[in-house]
Amino acid sequence: MKVYFIGAGPGDPELITLKGAKKIAEADIIIYAGSLVNKEVIEKRKKEAEVYNSASMTLDEVIEVMEKGIKKGKLIARVHTGDPSIYGAIREQMDILEEKGIEYEVIPGVSSFLAAAASIKKEFTLPGVSQTIILTRMEGRTPVPEKESIEALAKHRATMCLFLSVHMIQKLVDRLLTSYSPDTPIAVIQKASWKDEKIVMGTLENIADKVEKAEIKKTAQILVGDFLGDKYELSKLYDKNFSHEYRKAKNE
Repeated sequence: MKVYFIGAGPGDPELITLKGAKKIAEADIIIYAGSLVNKEVIEKRKKEAEVYNSASMTLDEVIEVMEKGIKKGKLIARVHTGDPSIYGAIREQMDILEEKGIEYEVIPGVSSFLAAAASIKKEFTLPGVSQTIILTRMEGRTPVPEKESIEALAKHRATMCLFLSVHMIQKLVDRLLTSYSPDTPIAVIQKASWKDEKIVMGTLENIADKVEKAEIKKTAQILVGDFLGDKYELSKLYDKNFSHEYRKAKNE
């Protein structure tokens, strides 16, 4: 038996992978991030499965549950929101499991930034607009390396997806305005893919007021960039005058 780190997806219980759902259904022990993971994701567990909410646990307590479970031959599902590799704090858990000789596997999930784009029906990488996506966050109680400050990243004027930052929306806007223009479009999606999802669209000039009026203070994805606009170039992928390995151009 081993520990499975599972990406539960952004919220919609149908947006977990088949593999992730299968392991949760098979698990003897489930440790899930209860403050963020939709409880519907673990509803199809075995009746006898032990369930722990890691929101109220320390790292040592989480590891202790894993270690005791493995010694008893239990299958363990460690369930994280979105994809566990993004702000999931799984490295520290995996390193300890390595030290203890406990086998583990990571099952990826759908991140909230992807669910957010789906909710507003936008494409991040529009030809002629942006081919780069920056995933980042404002510093809070957890610092951010100086070289990755909002001001430094904003200089690229690429597509930006910001996690864990909506409670500082005005401060974020002020820092983005060091490089982006005031009319740059921005979207704030709270609980993307959940039944109570909330979407606020605007520009850097007015988004802070809109977010305040919508009373969005946490669990939101912030998307910034011209990909939210309507101007872009058509893709070469389906251009009839563009050849590639699988298709010859019509004009050749």
